[in-house]
Amino acid sequence: MTPGSNIPLSAARVTVDVAAPVRLDVSGLLLTGDGKVRSDDDFIFYNQPSGPGVTYRSGGGTAPDAITVDTAAVPPGIEKIVVTASPDAAGQTFQGIEPTATIRDADDGSPLATFTPPRLGTETALVIVEIYLRGGQWKARAVGQGYADGLAGIATDFGVSVEEPPAAPQQPVAPPHPGTPPQPTAPPPAPHTQVTGPVAPPPPAPSAPPAAGTGKVNLDKGRVSLQKNQTVSLVKGGRPLLSQVKMGLGWEPAFRGADIDLDASVIAYGPQRNHIDSCYFGKLSILGGAVKHSGDNLTGEGAGDDEVIVVDLGRLPQEVTGLVFTVNSFSGQKFTEVAKAYCRLLDAGTGEELVRFDLTGAEAQTGVMMAKLIRQYSGEWEMTAIGDFVKARTVRNMVKPAAQAL
Repeated sequence: MTPGSNIPLSAARVTVDVAAPVRLDVSGLLLTGDGKVRSDDDFIFYNQPSGPGVTYRSGGGTAPDAITVDTAAVPPGIEKIVVTASPDAAGQTFQGIEPTATIRDADDGSPLATFTPPRLGTETALVIVEIYLRGGQWKARAVGQGYADGLAGIATDFGVSVEEPPAAPQQPVAPPHPGTPPQPTAPPPAPHTQVTGPVAPPPPAPSAPPAAGTGKVNLDKGRVSLQKNQTVSLVKGGRPLLSQVKMGLGWEPAFRGADIDLDASVIAYGPQRNHIDSCYFGKLSILGGAVKHSGDNLTGEGAGDDEVIVVDLGRLPQEVTGLVFTVNSFSGQKFTEVAKAYCRLLDAGTGEELVRFDLTGAEAQTGVMMAKLIRQYSGEWEMTAIGDFVKARTVRNMVKPAAQAL
């Protein structure tokens, strides 16, 4: 699955296990329609492993921790169960230890979907997936929402009040279980976290407030120039960007007088990284006209964009959760013969350039993945610069490597 994608659940009982190279603490929260827990009974974790319709299972350090949801036993009024994870080691971030959540049929163990949140850094806790009720149907959605202040930040965000006990005079205070919220004042500290119900929070501490997300930039300060692997959220002033955008792709011959015939394309994918359709010079419109191609440029000469792909994000089918923009050399010319290759995202209505990525390196390959647009679970879109070269002369040869880049 990709961030924001969803699948209908084919089983009434599902288990979500979360694996990583290090031990993780996995939890589940039962949420009402307003996105909050009702009481401490709705926070399911190692110190409270059972709740209404939701149970926690420890992997014992040799297998992943897991949350099981029996959708038939979830009480009325609960519309969502979020599954969270945080590293067991105190202060450890998810940098370099990206977790993978596997959603399984709880009865036979068969996998229904997997999700690995991309581009993690300073996060110390994640909402990985959510099991939610929509129109009478239970579904699963890939989330990947990050928090910089551990499980305490998640608990607070969903209405769980976490209190830290005052230290006894002249007595050292044992630290809380690594990667979890601090202990309450009563009852006496247990080996793991104790969480109170959603009561009035204590006075704010001098530390920074919870930092949701990964610190990605948005469009508030104007045009964004990306480096390879950087991401920009297509949000300005706290609101999603208007839905219709243009992706302009351009290049020049590296050697004066030479023609360079490259083909720009966009490949659309579903939540399982499944190929839905491709738009290129041989198929100038796909997805009911939501994606359109300007046509083929045979030389690469001239200023401005060589080829333009218009994307009406608002008209894309819901099953489209990712778009990868690629450039290929059908004639076999290598990208070492190309200069000044770039892609840029524009407001289709005003022509204003919003995001730009200049390809600074080149490899002797016939294809390059320039950028991707990913639909987030909130409905917003993010653009990430890729800049990876592959051996692929046609868009058909790009489908597999582009799926892996999502």
